[in-house]
Amino acid sequence: MREFVVEADGGSRGNPGPAGYGAAVSDAATGETLAEAAQFIGVATNNVAEYRGLLAGLRAAHALDPEARVAVRMDSKLVVEQMSGRWKIKHPDLKPLATEARGIFPPGRVTYEWIPRERNKHADRLANEAMDAGAKGEAWTPRVPSVAEPDGPPGDARAGAAAARAALAQGRAVPASESVESADAAQGDARAARTVASATTSSPGWSAAPDLGAPATFVLLRHGETPLTPQKRFSGSGGSDPALSEVGREQARLAAGALARRGTVQAVVASPLARTRETAGIVAARLGLDVRVDDGLRETDFGAWEGLTFGEARERYPDDLNAWLGDPEARPTGGGESFAETAERIEETRARLVAEYAGRTVLLVTHVTPIKTLLRLALGAPPESLFRMELSAASLSAVAYYADGNASVRLFNDTSHLRP
Repeated sequence: MREFVVEADGGSRGNPGPAGYGAAVSDAATGETLAEAAQFIGVATNNVAEYRGLLAGLRAAHALDPEARVAVRMDSKLVVEQMSGRWKIKHPDLKPLATEARGIFPPGRVTYEWIPRERNKHADRLANEAMDAGAKGEAWTPRVPSVAEPDGPPGDARAGAAAARAALAQGRAVPASESVESADAAQGDARAARTVASATTSSPGWSAAPDLGAPATFVLLRHGETPLTPQKRFSGSGGSDPALSEVGREQARLAAGALARRGTVQAVVASPLARTRETAGIVAARLGLDVRVDDGLRETDFGAWEGLTFGEARERYPDDLNAWLGDPEARPTGGGESFAETAERIEETRARLVAEYAGRTVLLVTHVTPIKTLLRLALGAPPESLFRMELSAASLSAVAYYADGNASVRLFNDTSHLRP
């Protein structure tokens, strides 16, 4: 089942006065904006405009996928409490709007959350654009997205995708100077991206695959830091099994907050190692979920290299390390686990969890090698691609798996929740 976030707002310059609303629909797993809506509605109150924004957001989400689950976020306490059923609706102008909003999706498929105004900037901007347009006697039209300059490291997919979407909106190719080094990372997303083409909805793109039903979506969270992480030491399933450091626990709390704001995770599954179980426990407590442990998600066993830095392993076991780097069948010194063996284990685990969580979103709290392997398999990339991915502690990635066996990588190494 697809999951959307609807952010909606409305305003009145006079209350009552010239009023307008704005709403945006985004993919809950990736944060990508899928649809925008805004309109000047003449003279109305703030509350009427806010309800009209809610209606527009729900209609846009329904047009994208009528079977989706929707998390509505608004800075209107009145609308959130009334639509949640905690406050009665007394005003006669609001009752029919609330009734109409409840009828767009079946009961139980829409949740409501109050957020501060500063977190509702997208919808607020759209509402103000609509009111500004109305003041000029014009209809609101979507703005052509500007080309985003990458604000992360080379290969940042979100910045490259923004450039690609802007180019698609303007009907031109993506110049290398605009997408910089992130163009390669954005190519897959660009094929699926469809910039907003009307005031109501945008196409969900090829990755929506409505005829295949809702995918099983794996949100992949690498555990937070341990004392070994900053030192870049091998830390697999055959070593000391370290717990999180205080930095790692704070990273887990920040990840928990980000996932709670998205509000789409329906289950939590973790590797059995201490650092992943601790990370998962912090997140699950915030989400109100239990943690299930699955041995298939454990890290690779690095044999005699456990606890060593890469340089130390090269100094002590140069031939074994060189063989390991060049052959996925090669094992670490001392009878550890090869990448081929890890991949076989991960494939079996993936197949089992995809079948179990079909149509749902599950958080997998695991390690570097399992996450990279899931991404590699989803992309059909060769084993050596494992050495070409950077995966930060407490980072988020996401993969959707469809009924026909295809997969769509939706997010990779997102650490935005860890930044101040």
